[in-house]
Amino acid sequence: MTDPRIIVAIDTYDLQEANVILDQLDPDLCKIKIGSVVFNSLGKSFLKEVSSRGFKIFLDLKLHDIPNTVHEAILGFHDCSIDMLTVHLSGGEEMLRRAKLAGTSINAKVIGVSILTSLEESDTIALFGNKLDHQIRNLFEIAVKANLDGVVCSPHELEMSNTILNSDSIKITPGIRDIKVEDDQARTMIAKEAIELGATFLVIGRPITQAQNILTALNTFSDSIEK
Repeated sequence: MTDPRIIVAIDTYDLQEANVILDQLDPDLCKIKIGSVVFNSLGKSFLKEVSSRGFKIFLDLKLHDIPNTVHEAILGFHDCSIDMLTVHLSGGEEMLRRAKLAGTSINAKVIGVSILTSLEESDTIALFGNKLDHQIRNLFEIAVKANLDGVVCSPHELEMSNTILNSDSIKITPGIRDIKVEDDQARTMIAKEAIELGATFLVIGRPITQAQNILTALNTFSDSIEK
């Protein structure tokens, strides 16, 4: 069986709602993204429930702290089966190296988050004093120096990532939509186009989890990237 390229984001603090979504998904077609909304409410027990159903887990907590704290936080998941987890690239090279070391210890790939897909050029200038593309390039270069397993980036940064990252680097792309919509994601793209630009995995949330038929929506996305 090939590794599914779709990661379905479950973003609810309600256990019943989360389980209803899981009931309608297929571990042969998707991994599951568990972010802070779910984890802060449902904790490790939900991680283990997802694993018991046969899903691979993308733990998206975007860790960002001093190097030792991030290292120990990752080691704290030694009793969970985690495929990939995220840290903020802006935490710096030493933090990233310690994260990678801890990730290897628990057999989890460490993925660096560049710039959140909700941010635009004016935001990065205000936050970092740097243009969006320049800031992302700097962060990608740090990811390479720290030997991370891959990055999370907007689909619009995929072409840039292909020129900076190693050929085997994982590229996880959020902001995937089936149609153009107005929501809190500023830099979006349809699934097929992101795959063609080099995305390894696609994170898809609301277009699947809020669909009238969740499994049908998942199948539609899966079919669209395989054509």
